[in-house]
Amino acid sequence: MNNVDLSVKVGPLKLRNPVMLASGTVGYGREISEFTDLNKIGGIVTKSISIKPRMGNPPQRIVETPSGMLNAIGLANVGVEAFINEKIPFLKKYDVPLICNIAASTIDEYVECTKILTGEDAIKAFEINVSCPNVKEGGLQFGNDVRAVGKVTEQVRAATEKPLIIKLSPNVSYIAEFAEVVKKEGGDAVSAINTLVGTAFDIYSRKPKIKNINGGLSGPAIKPVALAKVLEISRNVDIPVIGIGGIMSWKDVVEFMIAGASAIQVGTLNFIDPTAAGRMVDELEQYCREMNITKISGLTASYILDKE
Repeated sequence: MNNVDLSVKVGPLKLRNPVMLASGTVGYGREISEFTDLNKIGGIVTKSISIKPRMGNPPQRIVETPSGMLNAIGLANVGVEAFINEKIPFLKKYDVPLICNIAASTIDEYVECTKILTGEDAIKAFEINVSCPNVKEGGLQFGNDVRAVGKVTEQVRAATEKPLIIKLSPNVSYIAEFAEVVKKEGGDAVSAINTLVGTAFDIYSRKPKIKNINGGLSGPAIKPVALAKVLEISRNVDIPVIGIGGIMSWKDVVEFMIAGASAIQVGTLNFIDPTAAGRMVDELEQYCREMNITKISGLTASYILDKE
């Protein structure tokens, strides 16, 4: 067996392989480019961008937990103007699809930010963050309301012709309902999942370890939840899914694809081993050779088609 086709499609978005870097875990690409060849991976999702710069939450805002990490960064970012002038020029050096993650406190801000960025040729798609659990305004008020998610999708869809991905919250009873409304309002795909709501306490001071009290739980602790949410969407809604949550090895990538993900995003692992994503690409190719799989995209439908 000579050739393995690792390419995948997420709606109209074409990727050379299913391995993407998750928003908020690699900054704007410059830092991780010292460790991983960005030309090798499938795509990079930028740190969330908002209209104006955000300082984020005060420290302490990251805490390690058993098999995971709590973060309450609070969407700290440079703002859209600095992103265009200072960050995009560096990313243009690489032949890797750039997916721009957008965060906002109002629907109008989502729309305005998208309109400003849609003219940038380097940006190949948008991922709309409607589900961030570590900010006090916005975030959850959108992500946990199916009508609000539908309205955000509808209005952002009208602001760009580029592929539109909505990042969904796991902190809901039926995530498929949210994926369904995204499809109905013109979204091209969903990312699942964002972090779970969590907290932690110092038993000696008897105070929260995170200044914000609550944060977003990520890492291998949430992988079974993420897999179940991806499976729920893929079995109920005909929309591409990008799987996120606790992916620590190439084996996890395969598992998410079997559950119905067209591609995946590596997140918390980037903090532990920033070289891992590039290595996963080679390991996935080796797995496909061993299993006589000619097209890795075929994994996505393998379990869904066999369901009873």
